[in-house]
Amino acid sequence: MSQFFKHRMRRKSPGEIAGWILLGIIAFTGFALLFGFAIMWLWNWLMPAVFGLPTVNYWQAVGIFIIFKLLFGGCGGGSRFRRGGRSRARCGENDRDFSKWKYYDEYWKEEGDEAYKAYISRRTYPTGGDDPERYKRNNE
Repeated sequence: MSQFFKHRMRRKSPGEIAGWILLGIIAFTGFALLFGFAIMWLWNWLMPAVFGLPTVNYWQAVGIFIIFKLLFGGCGGGSRFRRGGRSRARCGENDRDFSKWKYYDEYWKEEGDEAYKAYISRRTYPTGGDDPERYKRNNE
């Protein structure tokens, strides 16, 4: 990915790069302001009428968003992938590797049914195998 950026920035002047960075900062600030006002408007439109809650100002709306994001949305942000394609655990999230799931259907067709029956047998009759009568005799 760093090679991509080096290639894309090779033809740009420092002034052009600074302009894009400044434009990004202005756009981010604009979206943040717009998002805060949208939350404030929705809260003040719905919550007092539906639940009888008080109205909020802009900063209270931003605070409500941050609290809800921390409680329900997690702590991480941005991309979930690092260089090399490995996923990054966020806020105690386990590093899950789903690459082996492509073999699941094949396993289930070949061994799954027999393995499942053996598992049920072990769970249902732990000392007697498949035979319920032998299980009863061993546990009397």
